[in-house]
Amino acid sequence: MDTSDFQIYPLSDTVHLETRYYLSRDTTSGKKYLCVEGNLENFVGEIHNGTRWCPLSPENANALRSRIHWLVPQPIGVATSFGFGDRLGIATPGHIAALGESEIVPIFAQQSVRENARTGRDPQTVLDDAMWGVFQTGWTKPWGADADHVKEIRDLNPFIQAGYTFFTIDPNEYVDNDAASDIVLILEDKFAKLPWHSLEISPEGLAIRYLDHSIELGTIRLDIQKVDLLRAACKYGRAIAHAKGIADYLTKELNYFDLEISVDETDTPTTIFEHYYLANELRRLGVKFTSLAPRFVGSFEKGVDYIGDIYEFDISMQNHAAVMHSIGGYKLSIHTGSDKFSIYPSIAKHTRKLVHVKTAGTSYLEALKVIASVDPSLFRRIFNFACTRFDIDKKSYIISAQLDRVPSVMDLDNVALPKLIEQFDARQMLHVTYGSILDKFHSEFMEILPKEQNLYDQFIKSHFIKHLEPFCN
Repeated sequence: MDTSDFQIYPLSDTVHLETRYYLSRDTTSGKKYLCVEGNLENFVGEIHNGTRWCPLSPENANALRSRIHWLVPQPIGVATSFGFGDRLGIATPGHIAALGESEIVPIFAQQSVRENARTGRDPQTVLDDAMWGVFQTGWTKPWGADADHVKEIRDLNPFIQAGYTFFTIDPNEYVDNDAASDIVLILEDKFAKLPWHSLEISPEGLAIRYLDHSIELGTIRLDIQKVDLLRAACKYGRAIAHAKGIADYLTKELNYFDLEISVDETDTPTTIFEHYYLANELRRLGVKFTSLAPRFVGSFEKGVDYIGDIYEFDISMQNHAAVMHSIGGYKLSIHTGSDKFSIYPSIAKHTRKLVHVKTAGTSYLEALKVIASVDPSLFRRIFNFACTRFDIDKKSYIISAQLDRVPSVMDLDNVALPKLIEQFDARQMLHVTYGSILDKFHSEFMEILPKEQNLYDQFIKSHFIKHLEPFCN
């Protein structure tokens, strides 16, 4: 093995208990190795001149984590936090560059079951990739790993075994969306059939908790009518019971973890009382959640700014934050949170930065921008392929993009290609077709991006600084 063309990442250079560890990169191929000098036990790789050159494998990642504690993700509680999705596994250095000296706590490993399936990755790979980025950049502050949008208990074990510290429970399939508009007779029938045993309360007991008295929540007061309680209970009752079951399983398996309850993917917004009902009932059942993601007013679409009345959102956010501050012990979570620049100031103000912002594919879009910049021919092929997949792949998303509004990539010169990724319809099209694109072009992505890591890091840093600044000031 010729090591003459390797470059050390200086921030990774660590000496711990008389053993030296550092990350080194082949400047020709972009391939990286962990180098260990000293105690080589449990590391796998070739030895040259006393140094073990270890591929970035799960075995070597686990061996390194067992020795260097800051490479292990941990629960972060109610600190201001930000979830960085990374569909390619090489974005963490750019995320860290964007964070700078910020006190925002990052979630570097964040992937849902659906995203793993579409990218061909698994929980261990996602966490390891994030860890290598942490090691490369010398990040020693706390960071987390989010098992995102977990729907069933059967989804949990791969995340638990990999060492995830943050679990986002998604009980949306148990939410009764029709309850928002059902007539009272139907609501009463549904109410009687709720899983009262799992909810550990009787219908009469629930009524006593909420009716015939006002609920004071800081700046707002709720006077609950019977129909309000029926709608909230019918809409969210089964979801609460399901979330309780998953939370109980996690509590048996883990001593410490962050728990998020996410009901953001429902048909109708979460009302202020429904938010109170959800949080209050979860508390009564002993579910120790760190964050809650309601369905807010307006539209939170992939890769673009907030769509809706900003003044209406501001009033709604003020009221949701009042509920959170009154109950206490958790923060609001903003899902599909990337690029929502117009409402970040409102969120930061009203939550008093008790907030978790979750992003997913925006780092992937920055990777596409790199490809558009350095290999226009490949980008054109990716773009045209995405056009053929859009009508199929968009079905699992609520988006506004229209294919007939997507510019023709063949009409643009090379200089204009990176800017195309900012066009609304093209941006959403590229965002939601990521699974199909990576299935077809992954090897070509990974042939280019490791060689262009510095450019990729620059793009990510510039993009995410704009996301983070409203929550730093």
